[in-house]
Amino acid sequence: MLLCLLLLLLLLPLAMLWQQRSKDSRLSWLTNLRHQMAWVGLGWAAAWQQRRLEQSTLHAGQSQQRALVWCLQGQGLRCPPGGNTDVNTFRNHLPLTKANPDQEEESKGQFLAPASLQYHGEASLQATLLGLVALNKAYPEVLAPGGTACLTLTSPWPYPLPWLGHALGWVSPSGAKDPRTLLLEALRSSGLRALEAGTAVELLDIFMGLEAQGKELAEAVAAGNPGAPLPQRAAEIQEALEQGARGLALRLWPQLQVVVTLDAGGQAEAVAALEALWCQGLAFFSPAYIAFGGVVGLNLWPEKTQRFYLLPPGAPFIELLPVGEGTQEEAASTLLLVEAQTDKEYELVLTDHTSLTRCRLGDVVQVVGIYNQCPVVRFTYRLGQALSVRGEVTSEKVFSEALAQAVGQWPGAKLLDHSCVESHILDSCAGAAPHYEVFVDLRGLRNLSEENREKLDHCLQEISPHYKSLRFRGSVGSARVHLVRPGAFRVLREALAASPSSSFPPEMPRVLRHKHLAQLLQRRAVS
Repeated sequence: MLLCLLLLLLLLPLAMLWQQRSKDSRLSWLTNLRHQMAWVGLGWAAAWQQRRLEQSTLHAGQSQQRALVWCLQGQGLRCPPGGNTDVNTFRNHLPLTKANPDQEEESKGQFLAPASLQYHGEASLQATLLGLVALNKAYPEVLAPGGTACLTLTSPWPYPLPWLGHALGWVSPSGAKDPRTLLLEALRSSGLRALEAGTAVELLDIFMGLEAQGKELAEAVAAGNPGAPLPQRAAEIQEALEQGARGLALRLWPQLQVVVTLDAGGQAEAVAALEALWCQGLAFFSPAYIAFGGVVGLNLWPEKTQRFYLLPPGAPFIELLPVGEGTQEEAASTLLLVEAQTDKEYELVLTDHTSLTRCRLGDVVQVVGIYNQCPVVRFTYRLGQALSVRGEVTSEKVFSEALAQAVGQWPGAKLLDHSCVESHILDSCAGAAPHYEVFVDLRGLRNLSEENREKLDHCLQEISPHYKSLRFRGSVGSARVHLVRPGAFRVLREALAASPSSSFPPEMPRVLRHKHLAQLLQRRAVS
């Protein structure tokens, strides 16, 4: 009976496609059949994963208990009969450690981060399958044959399915070894409905490179493949580029609806820049939130403008540390997922079955709702990205808010990227009070007046009373703002990605702790 149903599902679209065939059709009936078969398989697999997710989130306490047992057994540790492990005993046995990526260089990559969070788990499979189905439901046409192109070598779908793009008829050529090849293939197709990139910062680099090399790329499109020149398409590309950055994606691909990228620390600024300029008018969707190379949150709501993530109760084992209560490393202060409270902020703690390390990630989330028994969260900031030159703590959240306010007062300016350095890192406080060195990449403003530079310091004082007090006493000097040339942050990202211990996606640091990284930006300052 099941076999007959499968044959029916396959033969019906085959008959329909055969009737609709025409010589002028861009896609053959075989391509469409392959697409239909792929969606049948994906639909079944996604339905199975949805049932598993429903069961695990409905019984989150039991699911976390099983994940805990799995972690312990992975290290050969004995569990009590029946598989019930006392969580307090587990917490006392494994003290909290901190994952600090800023120490990668000194420790030669041996920082305390979960070792096996490299996508290949149930959470990453659920994020991929359920994300694809949710995206197809929210935007029914985007995953049709010829409707999707990936512009980067990395994929936003966390579970590797090499056959997926070919089976669904995506534009991106298989086996491409450089982003330029992917971009050219996408530019040749005017009917795209979805753009994919590994991360938002990668996509930002792609669009900035497209502007810089637009004429060369248009000529390459005009030349086309052997026997298939595309002069009209090249002219369309050139005309779209001449009108500037704002709305460029929709001019290049008028049917475009959504951009798909993975979410991770430090991506929000790139998303905001893309939404305001190149990808204006498009929706953004991230199927998962990644921390230290592993999936920690699933996005089941592509139609929402804000990015919300479900924390799954399976492996890796997730605990929640109330913000402000973990300073004394008290393991018992962590909570299980079922104990999360709406509107509260927590730092994520992960235990992986390979390293068996209870690792404080530094990623802070705010609970915005409950899905069955599991929290739905939004990621707010990272504890490890705070500034301190006189004992103050200027968090990533506070500084980003102040910088956004300051940029809003700079006429015509749009912030693309930024990083900060404490003055002692660059030895720039000789004869002056310690201060923050701030490097910014802007669009729409070629030079910063002293009046505009001072606005950032004023905004910091308005938002942070402690910082204002230190500035009033002269203990801290005024923040110094430097405008860098285009491409400076791409060079920084390349240096970060070149580290042997770098994971994907690499988190974009907002505070640089190493002198050689800070000097990469310092040498590219133009104002």
